[in-house]
Amino acid sequence: MLKNFIRAVRLPFILASLLPFVFGSLVVKAGFNLAGFIYGLLAVAATHLSANLINDYADGGSGADWQDRKFYKFFGGSKLIQEKVLPEKFYLHAAVFFALIAVLSVILLALVLRRFWIIGLYPAVMILSWSYSAKPLQFSYHCWGELFIFILFGPLPVVGGYFIQSGIFWDLKIFLLSLPFGFLTTAILFANEVPDYGDDKKAGKLTWVSIFGPQRAFLVYYLLIGLAFSAILWNIASGYLSAWALFSFLLVFPAHRAALILKKYPADKMRLVESSKLTITVQSLVGIVLTIGAIL
Repeated sequence: MLKNFIRAVRLPFILASLLPFVFGSLVVKAGFNLAGFIYGLLAVAATHLSANLINDYADGGSGADWQDRKFYKFFGGSKLIQEKVLPEKFYLHAAVFFALIAVLSVILLALVLRRFWIIGLYPAVMILSWSYSAKPLQFSYHCWGELFIFILFGPLPVVGGYFIQSGIFWDLKIFLLSLPFGFLTTAILFANEVPDYGDDKKAGKLTWVSIFGPQRAFLVYYLLIGLAFSAILWNIASGYLSAWALFSFLLVFPAHRAALILKKYPADKMRLVESSKLTITVQSLVGIVLTIGAIL
């Protein structure tokens, strides 16, 4: 049962939201609010897990995840609904449960920070995360999903961590520092959309791959990777990141390999598993390198 639960919530993918939050928290040099960090981290994790669950629920209801019932681990959903291991109601109820955990965490965070306005702001975050795939907005079905993933996994967690530690809600520096995370997580989504293209099309789900076509998807992937590493260079040149961040450029090579797989095998799902795996690895390791740099 535990194995199925981990698969249902897609627990390994939680690093995509936790790393940018941790990075944003550690960029601040003066002091460290441990209680705020813990409650913020819990809120980020619970929000992410809730969104993962509602994504499977919504894509099951639309038919997108029913087109191909094979479980690929990195794209196409957890397939536990399709395999009749877990009912759809489990996903809905579990999504609500984690949403409540996130709300409770935000309330505790507001008490620690004495900034009660964040309680009123947080519902907008949850609505955006659910609306990625859930009705009525369904951003991922109307070519808006990539933009909102960029926001939800880039600026939002980095700025959130920074705000908890510094009290500064927004400035240009923290926005620029969030860009590598946003672009790389969007690259993960885009790499996963290529193998899902045919299934998504049958279900009426329109992604950026629908616009550019799977044969040209590798060009957009290169663009996203290029923007991520350009943002790292810009931050180094601006003095926002130390020279340590240059080590992240070693990860250009696996990203290039992932792009080549997208170029050569845009319709081969088994081959595309590797491109998804490589992109996730790049995003995670870049996040770790930048976070170590923030600590040092």
